[in-house]
Amino acid sequence: MRSKKSSSPLLIEQVSLNWHPPGLVAGVDEAGRGPLAGPVVAAAVILDDQNPIAGLADSKALTAAKRAKLYDEIRAKALCFCIAQASVLEIDQINILQATMLAMRRAVVGLRLKPVRVLVDGNRLPPLDVPAEAIVKGDALVQAISAASILAKVTRDRWCVTLHEQYPQYGFDAHKGYGTAAHLAALTAHGACPEHRRSFAPVAQAGLLSR
Repeated sequence: MRSKKSSSPLLIEQVSLNWHPPGLVAGVDEAGRGPLAGPVVAAAVILDDQNPIAGLADSKALTAAKRAKLYDEIRAKALCFCIAQASVLEIDQINILQATMLAMRRAVVGLRLKPVRVLVDGNRLPPLDVPAEAIVKGDALVQAISAASILAKVTRDRWCVTLHEQYPQYGFDAHKGYGTAAHLAALTAHGACPEHRRSFAPVAQAGLLSR
């Protein structure tokens, strides 16, 4: 876009350059937007270029055993990471999209080192005080985002296993909170537990049916 003419004899033209300042880059991803229960979990990771991690990929494309192995390796080798969440209460109060953005922001703010740039999986960005870019399918394209997706998913899956110990009738260890036929049947039979998202239609409908 050309600037307005001024007293300067030079015509100044601004162009967009594909250049970023050197410094730390954080990858961000979340787990748990779709399930009917539990928090949405986000992670932010700054990897160490001098200490690479082999096998990073979209967490959904990895086996549970591979994710668990990489989870430990990421935590050991990353320059820093932060895992954060937004609670069921927050999800019900501000909706799942805004709660996801909140969890992502908490993860970035919680990093021990401040990045110069943040790369976020998807097509939306949380409010941040550093430059950020949303990358569709970033969890399969950017290693730092892949690492964040693994931390977030393993953390949430383990939370679901713990929840199963409290409420075994719902089968959280198997479906991880997603609206499977078995989960919906359990909702109808038992009603919602405290960790179900009341703002989600299947939970609200099951609550009405169980009265």
